[in-house]
Amino acid sequence: MKSRFIAIEGNIGAGKTTLANMLAKDLNARLMLEQFAENPFLPLFYENPEKYAFPLELSFLGERFEQMKNILVADLFRPIIVSDYYILKSLLFARINLGDAEYQLFNKLYHLIADTFPKPDLLIYLNTEVAYLQENIKKRGRSYETGIKDDYLKKLHNSYLKSFKEVQNIPVLIVNTEGKDFVDSPLIYDRIANSIQQDFTPGIQFLNL
Repeated sequence: MKSRFIAIEGNIGAGKTTLANMLAKDLNARLMLEQFAENPFLPLFYENPEKYAFPLELSFLGERFEQMKNILVADLFRPIIVSDYYILKSLLFARINLGDAEYQLFNKLYHLIADTFPKPDLLIYLNTEVAYLQENIKKRGRSYETGIKDDYLKKLHNSYLKSFKEVQNIPVLIVNTEGKDFVDSPLIYDRIANSIQQDFTPGIQFLNL
């Protein structure tokens, strides 16, 4: 196994947490999941984005930093860590949700924190069509997510792709999951699990399932 720190990213409803759980179980790895449900600003943000965007993004940035720091200290000798997020997502959401002045301030704070983070050996991005994302959002039944628009999901997707071109020294594997179900199809999941066994070079690579 070449990758010791695997981070999974994707749009809202792409299946990041589900895949992280599956891979961590198979690899006997330490699982690191984002604690978004405990964030008090999240439902407030969906009700009033302009008012709560900045405190939401700041709180997420702080929580992600604290969680990563604690995990790495506690698991210094743990061979593999699988996470359902990477710190980069803080900057992506801030680009979309914040005004120019707030974003400039957030950007400075982000780099002060993010530059101390370990880089993943492999960053997986689940590339999923908007219709499937909306279907998953509806299935999990979080009331504050019911108003998420297609345009917002498209902006997030484009922001991810733009940022991957700027990432340095990290292999990014874009997995095309459109029309594919890695949860109910063992063959599809096995293709993902087998693909991460190889040695990746930095830059963007693609996996069509």
